[in-house]
Amino acid sequence: MSRRDFQHGLVIGKFYPPHLGHEYLIRTAAVHSQTVTVVVMGASTEKLSIAQRVQWLRNAFWDHHNVRIVGEIDDVPVDYQDEGIWQAHVEIMRKGIRQAAERWNPQPPVDAVFTSEPYGDRLAKYFECPHVCLDKARSLYPTSGTAVRANVAGQWHMLSPAVQAGMALRVVVLGAESTGTTTLSRELTDALHQRGGIWSRTQWVAEYGREYSANLLALTRSNDLQATASDIAWESTDFVQVAQMQCRLENTAAARGGPVLICDTDAFATRIWHERYMSAGNAAVDEIAANMPPRALYILTSDLGVPFEDDGLRDGEHLRSWMTQRFRTALVAQTVPWIEVHGSPKSRCTDALHALDQLIAQQWAF
Repeated sequence: MSRRDFQHGLVIGKFYPPHLGHEYLIRTAAVHSQTVTVVVMGASTEKLSIAQRVQWLRNAFWDHHNVRIVGEIDDVPVDYQDEGIWQAHVEIMRKGIRQAAERWNPQPPVDAVFTSEPYGDRLAKYFECPHVCLDKARSLYPTSGTAVRANVAGQWHMLSPAVQAGMALRVVVLGAESTGTTTLSRELTDALHQRGGIWSRTQWVAEYGREYSANLLALTRSNDLQATASDIAWESTDFVQVAQMQCRLENTAAARGGPVLICDTDAFATRIWHERYMSAGNAAVDEIAANMPPRALYILTSDLGVPFEDDGLRDGEHLRSWMTQRFRTALVAQTVPWIEVHGSPKSRCTDALHALDQLIAQQWAF
């Protein structure tokens, strides 16, 4: 019997969260179908939103132009013995197919259902088409959504870079000049590395603004060899570039790292630095900050008891207390959990690690 390929393949599931087994299913359907519609179906009460799951899968399949991924809320209970419940689920699938047709273009009727599940045979009957069952025994990709939810860190290797980037807990250290943000963020990264296993993949994202400041100082000194950091003529566009690059560096690191990403600042902090240098906010920087992936924790480094170190790029010793208070005010006004650390570098790292461990337990409790 010859191999059969299809015009319109259908893949459905909760994808809670998407893992390599799901992506294998979609990838195989894409190879053997002219078009594949993927319908992400999940309850409105689930911790990961439908929009997140859809976006992660679209990121994973950005170069598969025949794969169309949509999402639909499905609050219908699961009962494989109840015909009425089956019909309700199938109608949601058909709604997803219609959504894909409206978003892209209409396709022929579904002529193949791709699953790895025992229910696939019955599902295919509703679409009057064959069921292609792949890796039902989970021998190629030994995982499941249930297994990932039960142990995200232990199943991290079963998530694609696109999903890892979405699920990584992004921890941001911020503070005024010379308050130990870089020291603390590096020490946190080292402490996670020492735990071994998947934690050894923890990435650290450097502060791009520091590199940018050094570049501006070099440009300023091309006209005046005696110029210092206070002579740099900052413009709002500089902060836009810094915020954009900081986000790019962060997203790149998140896609290749472990379950936690340690960041030495982010675009939220860039907003405050714009205020400090330009005496006002900036809509473009605000928009970049508003569109960042979710933050898991902010750690503010106190300026109290920390000597100011002039490294040639700093010029705000007299503003450190004001900056610290401005960060506090901004952090109180937003919704991401945050802590302020004080004392010695060791004490700060201990307190930050404690908060991080609590965060891990809470964020991944599905």
